[in-house]
Parts: sequence; structure tokens; C-alpha cells
Amino acid sequence: MDFKKLLAYQKAFDVAMLIFEISKTFPKEETYSLTDQIRRSSRSVWANISEAYRKRRYPKHFISKLTDADGENSETNSWLDFALACEYISSEDYSKFSEQSKEIGKIINYMINNPGKFGVKIE
Repeated sequence: MDFKKLLAYQKAFDVAMLIFEISKTFPKEETYSLTDQIRRSSRSVWANISEAYRKRRYPKHFISKLTDADGENSETNSWLDFALACEYISSEDYSKFSEQSKEIGKIINYMINNPGKFGVKIE
């Protein structure tokens, strides 16, 4: 299977694209701080998922990359907290992103706890 068919990858990519679009509306003074950070962390979620899948031959590497993806997912959620507090995003958008982030986190954790279902050979 291609990593692009993984549900976690697809959902993380979609969220990263939505965050990219909404972050275009952030104030100019946030360009090199919040805007850059939230874009990087959201993109890192799906990038780490793709790397994990390619390293599935090595169980510890697979789990390590998924743990990185989970951490980046949490970081993105933290930046969303800041964007909401600064009123750069609406509470509706925040709730939508927060729910998507929770769902992605659950899928990533499922993958971590069930690596054999993703082609990882457990010895």
C-alpha cells in the first residue's frame, strides 16, 4: 500500500492545507513566528507519517516517527490555542481544527499500538 492511502496521512494533509489557508489571514507581524510555526508543525504531522510508513521494516523506527507525528500534532493544537486567544481564528474554526487534531491523534496512536496491521514485522 502507498502511504498516501493511509487515513492518518490523508487527514493530516487536509488539516495542513486548511491551516495554510487560514494562516494567510494572520497579521503580517506573525509571519516569522506564529504563521511559520503552525505551518511547519502541521506539515510535519503528515511528513512524519509518510516517513514512518517507509520505515515499517524497522518497528522501533516506525513507532518513533509516529511518536514524532503525534508530538507535532499536539504542537499544532497548541499554536491553534494561541491563534484563538489572539482572535486570529474564530471559535468555530478552532473547534473544527481541534476535533480534526483529536481524530488524527487517535489514528496515530492506533498505528503505534498496532504496528502489525501496517506491515511492521513484530519479532
